[in-house]
Amino acid sequence: MGDIEIRDDRAAGRLEAVAEGEVVGRIEYFVLDAPGRALVPVHTVVEPAHEGKGIAGSLARELYALAAREDSAVAPLCPYVAKWAERHPGQAPAAGPELIRAAHTWLTAHPGRF
Repeated sequence: MGDIEIRDDRAAGRLEAVAEGEVVGRIEYFVLDAPGRALVPVHTVVEPAHEGKGIAGSLARELYALAAREDSAVAPLCPYVAKWAERHPGQAPAAGPELIRAAHTWLTAHPGRF
């Protein structure tokens, strides 16, 4: 497998890992604007043929880097991203409980989104 390119499809709410022109993994997310700005990852998916290659970790790392560039927090609802953040506290600042509650509220109000 060649190099992985990670691209942000903000309109679709996906951070995508692309290898040889094929999307091989993604984090689905939404942007929360209140009570503070946050990227909220909901699902991480890696295609079965590409599992075990570090793609999910690369996506999580890039999501936190993207948030930092945008001066935003990350409020992870995705279990994978939450666990990744616990293992990498230097790269993944914790979101406050108010942001996590707001993210859960938004997701509950938009049941068909994910």
